[in-house]
Amino acid sequence: MTVRETLDFSARCQGVGQNYEMLTELLKREKESQVEPDPDIDAYMKEAAIEGQQNSVVIDYILKILGLEVCADIMVGDQMIRGISGGEKKRLTTGEMLVGPIKVLFMDEISNGLDSSTTFQIINSIKQSIHILNGTALVSLLQPAPETYDLFDDIILLTDGQIVYQGPRENVLEFFESIGFKCPERKGVADFLQEVTSRKDQWQYWARKDEPYNFVTVKDFARAFELFHVGQQLGEEMADPFNKSKFHSNALITKKYGINKKELLRACVSRELLLMRRNSFIYIFKATQLTYLATLTTMLFLRPTMHHSTFEDAETYMGALFFTVTVAMFNGISELNMTIMKLPIFYKQRDLLFYPSWAYSLPPWILKIPVTLIEVAIWECISYYGIGYDRDTGRFFKQYLVILCINQMASALFRFMAALGRDIVVANTFGTFSLLAVTVLGGFVISRDDVSKWFLWGYWSSPLMYGQNAIAVNEFLGHSWRNVTSTTSNETLGVYILKSRGFFPQAYWYWIGVGALIGYVFLFNFFFALALHCLSHTKMDEAVVENKASSTGKKGMVLPFQPLSLTFDDIKYFVDMPQAMKSQGVCEDRLELLKGVSGAFRPGVLTALMGVSGAGKTTLMDVLAGRKTSGYIEGSITISGYPKNQETFARISGYCEQSDIHSPNVTVYESLLYSAWLRLSPEVDRKTRK
Repeated sequence: MTVRETLDFSARCQGVGQNYEMLTELLKREKESQVEPDPDIDAYMKEAAIEGQQNSVVIDYILKILGLEVCADIMVGDQMIRGISGGEKKRLTTGEMLVGPIKVLFMDEISNGLDSSTTFQIINSIKQSIHILNGTALVSLLQPAPETYDLFDDIILLTDGQIVYQGPRENVLEFFESIGFKCPERKGVADFLQEVTSRKDQWQYWARKDEPYNFVTVKDFARAFELFHVGQQLGEEMADPFNKSKFHSNALITKKYGINKKELLRACVSRELLLMRRNSFIYIFKATQLTYLATLTTMLFLRPTMHHSTFEDAETYMGALFFTVTVAMFNGISELNMTIMKLPIFYKQRDLLFYPSWAYSLPPWILKIPVTLIEVAIWECISYYGIGYDRDTGRFFKQYLVILCINQMASALFRFMAALGRDIVVANTFGTFSLLAVTVLGGFVISRDDVSKWFLWGYWSSPLMYGQNAIAVNEFLGHSWRNVTSTTSNETLGVYILKSRGFFPQAYWYWIGVGALIGYVFLFNFFFALALHCLSHTKMDEAVVENKASSTGKKGMVLPFQPLSLTFDDIKYFVDMPQAMKSQGVCEDRLELLKGVSGAFRPGVLTALMGVSGAGKTTLMDVLAGRKTSGYIEGSITISGYPKNQETFARISGYCEQSDIHSPNVTVYESLLYSAWLRLSPEVDRKTRK
């Protein structure tokens, strides 16, 4: 999704809160007082009070104050898809909360990856909103710039899990001066507060030169704050019980979600439709794959070679039906990976009460039905008459219905396995096991007569048993299989093959099978929603590391290297113009991100590459490091005068990306050890390497 679409979905889910009631009351009082409202403010408030709209003025305003206007129509991206920068992603996270009507904001380290001017602009806009709407904001920052620090009303200084100071910003220096510590004139107050409680830096702020300095612990600071007038006033306020009569009865929100169920479902459906359009390649590829498989299957079971006269012919048709059912099952396995990829976003938005689990689980099921209709139609139209199944048109559509139900059941099953596993490895294990279990117990691999009595419950609980029985009954009770097997029996060949394979030969078993499959579709989708509601994101277990005592001390070694210089001249980087920008009237085919950048990096010189968030710092680093796999690069890059060869450069350089990819199942030490081993020369033996 693009930045604008992400904010739009967040705004739709959070609703407008009490903005509509506030606007109604405001208009009423303005009319009574005969006050003419400001046109701009009046238009903004009316826009902010309209629920469920797209591309509202509120979103445009948030994009502007967060500096996201330039990338509003660019995909957010991830580790595999090129998107916005890391700093822009952090601002987008902030924007997701600001577009809603929430009055309490908890913001943790929102300045990471942002330049000081952007941080100042964000905090300033939050301050204005809090003061005007009487809201609450708690912002966690690490040593903010002085101009940003001055925007705050209250300061909470937390050290070693204890509150050292909590109160007005104007009194914080007075508190520390009362203890004996003074902030130098040219020192930022935020830096002073960060260091005054540190054992390493505290001594330099001791102001009582006539008294010897002794380290003041965090507990001593906390006790001193309790005796300070701000601390005493805070204690009195906390001891005063809350008086409900002074506040409006509707001051607290009583609804769990920001909008009604219908609007929640509509928002989730529109997002799922958008994601399906963006992932259209997957569905086109699946349709192409099914076309190829159907053609290949038709060639293997070609109609001129398929007869309807002997038991062996019936066995061949039974195998073709089993392969059809298996393909329908495997066609749904793609839902497993697609669901796993979206789970982290779901857990984040579920915990923020954007929407309930059922609103998230319904759209993937309902909207995939038309896709399944097309995919099954492709298979049936190619294979049914090509293989030579019964010519009755009614049986063609009945087989189509069975395969449709099997496909829907498989998709629901794998979505449930994904929500249950929550991890790609665990979910694939669950999915593979469930696929093997329902296939083995489906009645074809092992017939009902050969299943042990104590394990018949597995046979009856397998959804594929009902699907295989329904599709077999539909075919073998048809006109083509009414040949009598012998003169002593009136049993047709179709009934005979059904009984010999352990299937139920009665015609009503077709509808039993279809009904059971539909029941499993509802059951697995219900379990999918239940798993989403009850389970949380998987947490990494603590690593088990062997404690090996080394009998010898660690030996170091010095690897020889030659210092090299890197120069680049007139570097330009282009990407294809996003479709969203073309729709807005942009005529160019390419978007230029780097515009003729030149420079040099010398050995022994530490160079700082600086710029505001989104200026192109990461893009330039990616181009120089050879990490760009798409787009168009122009200009020259040389290493000590020689043209850069990426294969050689990758061996002598190291690149720490803003958002790198690591193996999640190894420790930090193991990751560093493995990377170090890969960097060693092949002449280094195993003993020296360890």
